[in-house]
Amino acid sequence: MMKTKSRKDETGLDSVAPESLRDASHFRGIIEAKKRLEVADKELRDAVAAARAAGDSWTVIGAAMGTTKQAAFQRFSKGPENAG
Repeated sequence: MMKTKSRKDETGLDSVAPESLRDASHFRGIIEAKKRLEVADKELRDAVAAARAAGDSWTVIGAAMGTTKQAAFQRFSKGPENAG
C-alpha cells in the first residue's frame, strides 16, 4: 500500500465551515497584489543599487523617493536580508 504525504494546512482554510464559503476572488486578488508588490520592491531596490553604483548620492535617492537622505540610506543601504 502506498502512503501519501500530507502537508499541514497553514492557511487556516481547513477550519472554515463549507456553508460560509464565498467566491475567493478577493483572496486571490490579495495574493496577486502581494506578488506585484514584491516584484515592485525588487525593482526599486535594483534601481537604487544601480543609482548608487553610478555614483548618485543618498540625497538624490532620497529626493527621488520623496524622503530624506537618512531615510533612504536606512532603507536601502543594507542587503535584502535587512529589507523592510
